[in-house]
Amino acid sequence: MDRLIIYRALMYGVCGYAMLRGKTEARIVGAVFLVGDLATLWLRSSSYSSVETEILIVDVLAFLAFTYVALVSDRFWPLWIAGLQLTSSMGHLFKAIDAELLPIAYAAALRMWAWPILIILGIGTWRAQRRTARETATPA
Repeated sequence: MDRLIIYRALMYGVCGYAMLRGKTEARIVGAVFLVGDLATLWLRSSSYSSVETEILIVDVLAFLAFTYVALVSDRFWPLWIAGLQLTSSMGHLFKAIDAELLPIAYAAALRMWAWPILIILGIGTWRAQRRTARETATPA
């Protein structure tokens, strides 16, 4: 339960920070992450014994949104986030290929990449904020 509290605090803190202080790409990623997380909570079953079709749809939509951000951004961090979301989405493919995949392994494959995505979003937002402050402090 402690892990869940830490995750929720990190998620709301980082996504809130990104949406309040970040540039457009950070705001989009933060909003997509929050909506995707809430949709996953609402749609998931507790068993993970078969492919979670609804979560697959949420993950694919998040991947498409993150990929769009990576394509239009002039920064590198959104590409990392899109890649990690793709890796997370591959868990559904693994379960579809091997129906005997343990439910705990399937659930872990879907969940584990959220942590580094949040960390990258936080660092990317922080660095953009520092860069903006540095550019406005030195007159051109």
